[in-house]
Amino acid sequence: MSDNGGSPRKSSFGQSMRAVFWSFFGVRKRRDLEADAAQLNPVHVIVAALISAAVFIGVLILIVRAVVG
Repeated sequence: MSDNGGSPRKSSFGQSMRAVFWSFFGVRKRRDLEADAAQLNPVHVIVAALISAAVFIGVLILIVRAVVG
């Protein structure tokens, strides 16, 4: 007996983070994009994107401070 009930399996937060990470670089295969669209939880993707953007901005600030100061 199948425990998914015909609905696609939802992915973990780590998989959402990985998808957002690769999307930041623009490196995604069409097959992976379609799989992500069927499996990823939209709330996880939004949270992962906000975390990734904050980390990216933080790294940029650290680099600028190291170069300027």
